[in-house]
Amino acid sequence: MRDVLADVPRFLGAPLARRRHLRWGATDDEVAADLPGDDRVAHADYVSTRAIAIAAPPECVWPWLVQVGRGRAGFYSDDLLDNGALPSAQHIEQGWQQLEIGQWVPMAERITPRTAFRVAAALPPYELLWSKPDSTWSWRLAPTEGGGTRLVTRIRARYDRRNLGSWLSSLVLLELGDYAMQRRMLLHLRDRAERQQTADASLEGL
Repeated sequence: MRDVLADVPRFLGAPLARRRHLRWGATDDEVAADLPGDDRVAHADYVSTRAIAIAAPPECVWPWLVQVGRGRAGFYSDDLLDNGALPSAQHIEQGWQQLEIGQWVPMAERITPRTAFRVAAALPPYELLWSKPDSTWSWRLAPTEGGGTRLVTRIRARYDRRNLGSWLSSLVLLELGDYAMQRRMLLHLRDRAERQQTADASLEGL
């Protein structure tokens, strides 16, 4: 609940800061770069490219992404809103590390093509693509000097204006909710990966 309340100004202010938040943390080159899945959603109504620097290598960040999903590790974001109030995982769970093309990445308790992504492509530990009929969510983990990762993520979505309910739902989820929740997801994912990297380094030093 605390995270949700802290994000209320971001939810309400998202439409006013749309141009800025659609590229939160990303450089001009990252915004312009091609990412997996860019060709899957033509004439997208919503395109965001966001990024964050993580002081851990891609192979340390990757397991946290693989286990994302409702009923799995959660989304490391506002758990009250996107994970049924269940806390997102604080550890890497080996039971969620299997990755297969076509497997579901649930966004809701009931899994349908509208409420869940599918794994569409993967190049461990550097690229991951989730897709639905109307949207894609791609990830790129680029190694940086010093053993870090530049994590870039992009959402491309097309609104279904023929279906009022679907259109309104997309507007609420993306135009109001996406910025605050994805920002928090990236920050929490960074914190988890860096904490894991520190713990692993400590064990190696024993």
